[in-house]
Amino acid sequence: MPLMEHLGLVGLADSGHARLFSALTGLDAATSSDRMLGVVQLPDDRLDRLAAMSESKQVVPATFEIMFIPGLSTEPGKGLGSRLLGSLRDCDAVLFVLRATDGNDPASDLATLEYELVLADLASVEQRLGKQKRLAKGDKTLGAEIGALERAIEVLGDGTPVYRSELSDDERALLGPVFLLTNKPVLAVVNIGIDQLDDADVIAKQLGDDSLAVCLELEGDPDVVAAQGAERAELLADLGVPESVVPRLARAAYQLLGLRTFLTTGDKESRAWGFRAGARAPECAGVIHSDLERGFIRAEVIHWDELLELGSWAKAKEAHKRRVEGKEYVVADGDVLEIRFNV
Repeated sequence: MPLMEHLGLVGLADSGHARLFSALTGLDAATSSDRMLGVVQLPDDRLDRLAAMSESKQVVPATFEIMFIPGLSTEPGKGLGSRLLGSLRDCDAVLFVLRATDGNDPASDLATLEYELVLADLASVEQRLGKQKRLAKGDKTLGAEIGALERAIEVLGDGTPVYRSELSDDERALLGPVFLLTNKPVLAVVNIGIDQLDDADVIAKQLGDDSLAVCLELEGDPDVVAAQGAERAELLADLGVPESVVPRLARAAYQLLGLRTFLTTGDKESRAWGFRAGARAPECAGVIHSDLERGFIRAEVIHWDELLELGSWAKAKEAHKRRVEGKEYVVADGDVLEIRFNV
């Protein structure tokens, strides 16, 4: 089955994150007071070009899921209810939406959001530490985890999220059973106004090199969201946005989740498949169907741009450019695969 990783979308009540959810999924969360799950289709020029080459009847992009979490109160300490916190704990990464419109300070919004998540994490770590200390009286192997929990309490007690702490990778791994909110990959998106479009990159970089700025007043406009392809680009251009940030944001979120893409192409279908970075060929075959992983023999592989240059899968075979890879092959982003199997 295709992977469906979860991204949690979080913002203060006035952040515009409902508009971002709409821009990414096409679903309306503006009046929602509850969590909402949507699917984001990943724009991929490589897939479109391969589909044109193969004259595919169907084109299927890679996808990931995004969970809309209703806006947090702007009053520190109000936080999220336990049910919504539970939803966020189930997510694989977090996307913060921070408002820079009307003179608002996005760094202040970030501090408010992080404060709420730090408070929730601190309570979880303290509870786990008490439990593990009791168990440690009869199990001396828990010492390393207890040490990591004590270090986490120091960090969180100072108001620092785990993802911005000096905790080692090993310590962060030991904290896995607590499902900490601040131990997840994070991407910050700054919601800017129309008058800030020229300074978008400068504003975003104030929150970090990986942050992105998007004008949700325009890109989250219902008419723009409802439009597709060239029509959407034309609408945005008329509104003063030369290029939509949303596709770049979708790709950044996909990467944040640790996902990469391999492709299959033919006259019936060209499809992009999501897989976890570092996966080997049989695991990627299993993304297509479990039978392909179970009966995996080999994968025939060529990178998408080389295949496009050659002009077809058949011409790649004639030119002996299709590599034969076995079970230990680590699939690369942009590989085009054909799986050989027997069950």
